[in-house]
Amino acid sequence: MVSTGAAAGLEGVVATSSSICYIDGENGILSYCGYNINELASNASFEEVIFLLWNGRLPTRAELVALQNQLVAERDLPAEVTTFLKSVPKNAAPMDVLRTAVSLLSLYDPLAADSSTEANVAKAIKLMARVSTLVTSFDNLRNGSPVVPGDPSLGYAANFLYTLSGKKPDQVMQRVVDVALILHADHELNASTFAARVTAATLSDIYSAVTSAIGALKGPLHGGANEGVIQMLLKTKTPDEAVAKVKSDLANKVKIPGFGHRVYQVLDPRAIHLKILSEQLSKSTGHTDLYEKSRRVEQAVRDLKGLNANVDFYSASCYYSLGIPVDLFTPIFAVSRMSGWTAHILEQYHNNRLIRPRADYTGLPDGQPWVPIEKRTSV
Repeated sequence: MVSTGAAAGLEGVVATSSSICYIDGENGILSYCGYNINELASNASFEEVIFLLWNGRLPTRAELVALQNQLVAERDLPAEVTTFLKSVPKNAAPMDVLRTAVSLLSLYDPLAADSSTEANVAKAIKLMARVSTLVTSFDNLRNGSPVVPGDPSLGYAANFLYTLSGKKPDQVMQRVVDVALILHADHELNASTFAARVTAATLSDIYSAVTSAIGALKGPLHGGANEGVIQMLLKTKTPDEAVAKVKSDLANKVKIPGFGHRVYQVLDPRAIHLKILSEQLSKSTGHTDLYEKSRRVEQAVRDLKGLNANVDFYSASCYYSLGIPVDLFTPIFAVSRMSGWTAHILEQYHNNRLIRPRADYTGLPDGQPWVPIEKRTSV
């Protein structure tokens, strides 16, 4: 219970300073290190954004090539981690597997106990390279298929799709995933990033901090909204039926997933790009009905409740049109957000102070008399 003097959920409370991500919720502005998300989504590759988040500036061509090469070189998992992926139940929740596998990676990293800046940067590169491999390898193995080795000639986004399906994606598919990864890369002190920084602030290792973040992202109030969106859309056969279902749900006080945001009072700037990509992808993959349902539902919720779609709404139809299993939607979020998590963890290490807030106490006053156990009652 929170008293009226405290902010529920720490809403509006400034917890730290950071040079990584800027949000103006009233005007729908999001930028990474001073670069507006519209500029990045229109021009950047995901690898450029990774470099930007870690270094506070865009890479030169030589620096970009070096990072790309490092990510390729560190893709492969330790044999022991692959053995673990083969051993888990086929029906295990992918986020549970990812959380455990990331923690397991630390046991086979010779730099795990090295807290120097150089070692932490090296570990960030390994985590960024391997999180994609963890997700796609588990999906292959649970389906009885062999792990698909990465293709060194492909970029990060294209390689994710390739190792997931074994088929090289076309240009539209590559760009959709590239932009989706950019849009999800960071979002200031969201729940998972804050969890990562709290863990890092104790000077625990980067693997522990990222494991904390994955645990927070797993929660349905944080990372699972786009799964709810696609499940909602797939329950209906036509756009008219989808709109009728949404109207009925709203009338019965049922929350519609993918709408509204704690920070944005206007349209989530990330949703604009995903809507455009969803339309493009629907035409190339034959899922125009799914896009049309999404568009009509978005309009209905805006008209009836004044709520705007957030980043999760159109990412759902994008991922589904790409043939990505629904239960991998949140792990893909983790693949992208690994760039932001590691950036914040490195920043926390650089200028660290233990994060230790206070609580507004609302219990009984101090000085309660001791009551012998035989005289206590439950009321």
